[in-house]
Amino acid sequence: MRDHYRATGLTERLKTVLAALGPEDQLLTPQQLGVLDQFHTRGLAATAELAQLAGIAAGMSVLDVGSGIGGPARFLAATYGCRVTGVDLSDPFVDAARYLTKRTGQSGQLSFQTASALELPFDDGRFDIVLLQHVAMNISDRARLYSEIRRVLKSGGRFATFDVVLGEGEPHYPLPWARTTATSFLLTADATREAIEPAGFRVLAWQDDTEVAKAWFRQLRASGPPPSPNLGVVMGPDFAELTANLGRNLAEGRLGILTAVFEAA
Repeated sequence: MRDHYRATGLTERLKTVLAALGPEDQLLTPQQLGVLDQFHTRGLAATAELAQLAGIAAGMSVLDVGSGIGGPARFLAATYGCRVTGVDLSDPFVDAARYLTKRTGQSGQLSFQTASALELPFDDGRFDIVLLQHVAMNISDRARLYSEIRRVLKSGGRFATFDVVLGEGEPHYPLPWARTTATSFLLTADATREAIEPAGFRVLAWQDDTEVAKAWFRQLRASGPPPSPNLGVVMGPDFAELTANLGRNLAEGRLGILTAVFEAA
């Protein structure tokens, strides 16, 4: 899995493509980076909807598990005035997240570090909100994942997840999170709930967003090539194929999209 997200030389590639937006000392906005740093279905819109559903507010302490290059964290901090910590397994992603956060002038409000979602380097009850967006599909030990998330949440805190779930039949690979089945650990929506609740959660919101995601992919296809810069800078030249396969799997019912919010008991 580390190999899949290795992204060697990522920060340098980002510096090159962002030169088109202005000199290195020119501040950028999270919205300007939105097509580049939101590594999940429906991009910035999905992050905004999940944040609203989770009830994020000013002054809250938020943990973004699998934070990638920091797009959701920067958007949340700018929009809500919350403090956001991001963790990711990929050193290049963390380095890139720190660089982009410096470019948006948000380094005082955000922090990023390399860490495993199965061994979160934080004290018990540290956070008000934990977000998980398009991450769980890479993790086989779901019980440990959700237990760790519960451990670092305050009692009454909220866990918001936006993830891909298994539908009918075997998915077509490669996909954005896995080029083969070796690093893909999909669960159905029902099995996901059965894995989360025993960790000490009760459901507050449960949405099947598959149809919304399918409509988004149809719009993507109709609009032609994506603007530059885009996620291809992060994931490489085959990103268009990976994304197309995700859209195909959703259209065929092999995959679905789940949005859910839980309260820590």
